[in-house]
Amino acid sequence: MIGSGAVIIWPLIARMLSGGREIGTLEATRLMNRNALVLDIRDAAEFTAGHIPNAKHIPLAELNQRINELAKFKEKPVIISSADNSIITGKAMRVLMKNQFTDVYQLKGGLVAWQQASLPMER
Repeated sequence: MIGSGAVIIWPLIARMLSGGREIGTLEATRLMNRNALVLDIRDAAEFTAGHIPNAKHIPLAELNQRINELAKFKEKPVIISSADNSIITGKAMRVLMKNQFTDVYQLKGGLVAWQQASLPMER
C-alpha cells in the first residue's frame, strides 16, 4: 500500500525538487511563438523518430558538456521536453538553473501530451 502511494506521489515530489515550472502544450506553443527554445533531452533514436518542430537536441547525458551551445538562451524561455518523464526533465532543469538559465520550464506530459494534443512533429 505504501509503495503504490509513493509511485503516485513521486512525480509531484520530483517537480518540486526540480525548482522549475511545468507548462502545458498551449502555454508551450505560446512561448514558442515568442522565440522560446525547445530543448529535447531524449536519446538520438527517439529524437530521430519524431520531435517538436525546431527543437534543439542535446541528450541529458551530454547536457553538462554541451551547455555552452545554449548560452544565448540564458535569459530566454527554455522548454525542456522528454518522452513523458518528469524525473529526467527535472534533472535537465537543475543543470540549466545551476548554469544561470533564468526562465526554464518542463513540458507537462512531454511528447506524449504534445502528440495527444495533435500538435505538429518533425522527423
